[in-house]
Amino acid sequence: MKKTTVFILFLSFFIISQSSIAQVDVVYTDLVWSDEFDNNGAVNSTKWFHQTQLPAGGSWFNGEVQHYTNQLTNSFVNGGFLNIVSKKEPFTDQGITKQYTSARLNSKFAFLYGRVDIRAKIPTNQGTWPALWLLGKNINEDGGFFDAQFGTTNWPACGEIDIMEHGITQSQPAGYVQSAIHTPSSFGNTINHGGTIASNLGTDYHVYSMNWSPFQITFLLDGVAFYTYNPAVKNASTWPFNAEQYLLLNIAMGGVAGTIPSNFTQASMEIDYVRVYQNAMLDTTAPINFTATVGTVTSSTIELLLNATDNSGTVTYDITYGSNTISLANPSGVQKSVIVPNLLPNTSYSFTVTASDLAGNSSVDNPILVNATTTSVIGCSGTDADAQEGTFSIGYNYAFETLGTDVKITFQLLDTDKVGVVAFLRQQTPFSEAQMTNVSGNTFTKTITGQTVGATISYAVKFAYAGGLSVTKYISYVVGNNCALELATYSELDQFSFLNPVDDFLTIETKMSLDKVEIYNMVGNLVLSSSEGFARIDVMKLTKGIYLLTVYSGNKRSVKKLIVK
Repeated sequence: MKKTTVFILFLSFFIISQSSIAQVDVVYTDLVWSDEFDNNGAVNSTKWFHQTQLPAGGSWFNGEVQHYTNQLTNSFVNGGFLNIVSKKEPFTDQGITKQYTSARLNSKFAFLYGRVDIRAKIPTNQGTWPALWLLGKNINEDGGFFDAQFGTTNWPACGEIDIMEHGITQSQPAGYVQSAIHTPSSFGNTINHGGTIASNLGTDYHVYSMNWSPFQITFLLDGVAFYTYNPAVKNASTWPFNAEQYLLLNIAMGGVAGTIPSNFTQASMEIDYVRVYQNAMLDTTAPINFTATVGTVTSSTIELLLNATDNSGTVTYDITYGSNTISLANPSGVQKSVIVPNLLPNTSYSFTVTASDLAGNSSVDNPILVNATTTSVIGCSGTDADAQEGTFSIGYNYAFETLGTDVKITFQLLDTDKVGVVAFLRQQTPFSEAQMTNVSGNTFTKTITGQTVGATISYAVKFAYAGGLSVTKYISYVVGNNCALELATYSELDQFSFLNPVDDFLTIETKMSLDKVEIYNMVGNLVLSSSEGFARIDVMKLTKGIYLLTVYSGNKRSVKKLIVK
């Protein structure tokens, strides 16, 4: 569809930007470079460069079998669309004959931070590998447009951002498109990737987008974010994305894309437009209305709620605690929830929070000091070596932690003789299996939501690794129960009683001498604690709802549900 008015261009950007504004950290609004492919014939040589030089050895990477050419039959503009065509045809170049041709275009434009939108229809033929991506302008790659002047850094130290790839994830369902990040910390078969399903890839146009800020890189399909890369530690190994990158458009053939069918003749990727947005406005006004408050607190996390407004449309925040710093950005006037992780239970923390804009203008409210204390752990943990499938040479640690109505489940494989470990959480009834998140080493976690306090859940973990798998026994846990401190309990304490629900004063009846009473809300916050006067505890200041009542006697502890009406 050929664009004929400025209004259509503005409208398409407005729809996309409005649907995705809450999904990215920095909103880029100024169009700084584009190609609308309005002129039929050869590709615009002021904007694009044909990369045709073969790498050393005579073959492209990943086992690909094509020649990239500057032939008009492999790349041309027609009817408002760029066509990149891969063809089955013998072609001799640089003294080497190959049986397939295609095109690989480098943009002659490079940029640091911004948003890329590419509207395209991609081929889905077996053996094809269409890609929309970026490489560092400093890549040392003979034959690339920027190599002669700027090529000082080998791949992957230059950084690679794959906006869209198709055809190399045969294990995924039809319509799956992938985005990926390649850095020195993870490259080739990188762990830093995400994907989503798109309908009618071969017949419909979709908008493939990448939003790149100093803090994170977010990938979107048709304006909907599906994967964000944001490493906790940003250095040369994990974040080479503090220098300019340029765009590449191509179709590769074979190799990791699989076998090319014998009846293949040609495949085409049609691109409607390529647009790059940045924020070009000179900003001299500092953010205003800066606030920072505490949200939900658990035994290992503290939520900070941040907000400020700025004329540029973006506010950046820096959170410092101890020797740690968290830096991020968020749209102006939109409250940002920041979960500070990996904290110790029953520990007080002090956070120093500042707000500024991308130009470095600081809020007059800087800094804001925020104090909060993590709660006690409500959960159970242990070590075992029993297996229902396979075997364990050492065993595994497990932990169940109640966080309001959620349960965080963590398993650590202790075996040292297993490599390439991934973990899947198995629910016993009804049976289900879901991949867990790797925390570090062979420690994996997954949080299950919407649980009922007092209900019994039962889960196991399947550890899959090179050459086999081992499955733990099913471990049962009562949601809201606390055995992490291995406190003994017995019938007299378990049988403490009180009128439930309660609306003013809580009276506890038990034969035991109580040392302390604590009441937690359903998100794990300690809302009331008393070490005396157990016969009449004032709960009138508590809002209506469900709480967890914990009583202590010596080295014994018990938890019951409390309803305040």
